[in-house]
Amino acid sequence: METYSSGRLSSPQILLSGFLGVIALGTALLMLPYSTRGGITLIDALFTSTSAVCVTGLIVKSTPADFTLFGQVVIMLLIQIGGLGYMSMATLLALLSGRRIGLFERMMLKESLNITSFEGIVRFMKRMLFFVFSVEAAGAIVLVFVFLENNSPQKSIILGVFHSISAFNNAGFSLFPDSFIRYRGDMVLNTTVMLLIVLGGAGFIVVDDLYDYLRYRKKLMQHTKIVLVVTLILITGGALVIFFNERYFLFSGLPLKEKVLASLFASVTSRTAGFNTVDYSMLQPQTLFFTIILMIIGASPGSTGGGIKTTTFAVVVMHIWATIKGRRDTVIFKRRVPDFLISRALVIMSLAVLYITVVTFIVEDIEHTGFLKTMFEVVSAFGTVGLSVGNGDALSLVAGFSLPSKVIFVITMLVGRLGPLTLFMALLRQREEKIRYPEGRLMIG
Repeated sequence: METYSSGRLSSPQILLSGFLGVIALGTALLMLPYSTRGGITLIDALFTSTSAVCVTGLIVKSTPADFTLFGQVVIMLLIQIGGLGYMSMATLLALLSGRRIGLFERMMLKESLNITSFEGIVRFMKRMLFFVFSVEAAGAIVLVFVFLENNSPQKSIILGVFHSISAFNNAGFSLFPDSFIRYRGDMVLNTTVMLLIVLGGAGFIVVDDLYDYLRYRKKLMQHTKIVLVVTLILITGGALVIFFNERYFLFSGLPLKEKVLASLFASVTSRTAGFNTVDYSMLQPQTLFFTIILMIIGASPGSTGGGIKTTTFAVVVMHIWATIKGRRDTVIFKRRVPDFLISRALVIMSLAVLYITVVTFIVEDIEHTGFLKTMFEVVSAFGTVGLSVGNGDALSLVAGFSLPSKVIFVITMLVGRLGPLTLFMALLRQREEKIRYPEGRLMIG
């Protein structure tokens, strides 16, 4: 990862500082007396703000019951800022005010959006913002008509806008106490929410490349092909595994249509979205473990989602395959993957597994909720997913955790949103290695 500096801060440190600033502002706003019904503690306000900014969706207070309309709007705005990235929102304000985007802002946008070049970055930003707000508006309109069946026009508009923004940004916050369980069989709602999740999780680089492909007939980038193929495999494969795991258990009393919809929705939402149409406290252990794998993989680079990312997963898998086959190069879609990207992918996956393992042990030692349940919650926070095994109620399992565990989860959500590599680069001092030692000889495997 390239890093840039402003004074004494590197770009990862600036990104971390920006997220911390937005989280602190959100915490202060949620602590206001007219944000909640009955008040809120500092740790719960901090947890909620972090969960919204990191587009996670784990909740320790009921969004519809404990927060007023003002508090819900604050959460919605934090989701929008967190999903797009605070640098994107700052750029939007600069564009609206007519201010020129300087070199440093372009550098930070490149870092924030995880793109490879400065070329056309402002044009890319304008396209991205237009796409985001257009898709969210379209999703809100469709959802408003769905909610009109059981709600007043005013409430339907609030529900439609909130859930469209929450779905596109892969946040998982809901204004229903049971998320979307009541709409499990609604084809329109399920399809709309899944499309919003997939579009938000695909990454803006992919969307921009598809636009160029459709309009100018340019060839798709290797990155876009990998994201599309891996996403399709994970969604369909995930749905099939969940369907066959639960067909005689949680899905046993459901009509075939609801079984299929619930399986597809669970597969899509487990890749960082966090909504649910089934009670996750009732799932089979093997389904929970499989969901953990999907949550770790997550969405795609430059998107609103978290996880190690689809491209990281693809590079690691193809590198393993190339090594087994005795090939010198890792090749995907007739393009060689550079060695430094393979190294980066392996480091990201290793850091993710190490972090999840250590945090799971610590939290389980404190809470004693059961190792699989604890790991599920930790991975949900790290992958910025928001799914929870809970206790069959609306709140996440973390709501009943002690103060130290909640603080650990706040840190975990931040690590997951920024990425473990970016966060460690922000916290550890970077220096150029001036000495290169001779190669050693050792045995592996």
